Amino acid sequence: MRFGLCCLFANQPIAFKTTTAKALQNLPRPAQLTKLSLICHHNALSLYQAVEAVSGLGIGSFRIMSPLFPRMTHPEVGYQLDDLPDASSIAAQLAASRQLAIDKDIRLSFHPDQFVVLSSPHPAVVENSIRELVYQAQLAEWVGAGVINLHAGGVYGDKPAALERFAAVYRNLPDVVRSRLSLENDDISYTPADLLPLCQRLRLPLVYDVHHHRCNPDGLSVEEATEQAAATWQALGREPYCHLSSPRAGWQGANLKPHADFIDPVDFPDCWRGRMMTIDVEAKAKELAVVRLMRELSAVC
Repeated sequence: MRFGLCCLFANQPIAFKTTTAKALQNLPRPAQLTKLSLICHHNALSLYQAVEAVSGLGIGSFRIMSPLFPRMTHPEVGYQLDDLPDASSIAAQLAASRQLAIDKDIRLSFHPDQFVVLSSPHPAVVENSIRELVYQAQLAEWVGAGVINLHAGGVYGDKPAALERFAAVYRNLPDVVRSRLSLENDDISYTPADLLPLCQRLRLPLVYDVHHHRCNPDGLSVEEATEQAAATWQALGREPYCHLSSPRAGWQGANLKPHADFIDPVDFPDCWRGRMMTIDVEAKAKELAVVRLMRELSAVC
């Protein structure tokens, strides 16, 4: 069993930089590319440091922030790696991160932002979503990330129709995207029971988020959802992936959805113990929460 850190650190001196399209638009194109090159080089180095850090902490997985190369797909200030003055050194740093992740057995993933929606009835939204996924798949190729995890999107008044739109778009995605894509149940619209038939039909793995399932239950127990989601990964010869979090105000609070700083060990499903799987820990205290959870679970095993 490996535990995963999501994107950022609380205590480690590792940070990722970004910029806005507005800030870039105020610069001439050469200055834009120089600024972007410096940011991308910094972020490539930070990724290497992040892989080193999680390995040192005993954490087995790292979710890479989506804007590792900020504004890369923007229609006005977008760019390709080869456009950047430091392209060769950036590429070399990404390759070093890939090799380090292999050497340390660190599983890398991406989780695109909510605006990436393949089930949208609006063609422009789908087109932009595909462009973003192609960008993230290219990054995934460079760094060796095997998972790009998505939510199914909105219901748009007709859940079956929305899922069929997703399926139609999915079948036409480039293989570099499709081979990495996974779906995740959410806390509002789509439960494991909604997504499992689609995942089984498309041979698309399901990332099971147990917190979302507890907020948005269906007819499946945690044990049943765990088994069926794991089977979608095992059918592809891949290690199952799950998400874990605790509600900030506890399960008696008014709003169950916001994540707590740390994980309450009671929220860790008993049926997960001893499994070969990856568990992303979604907690505000970041690596502190992951390390505490691993220590607490080890103490009771």
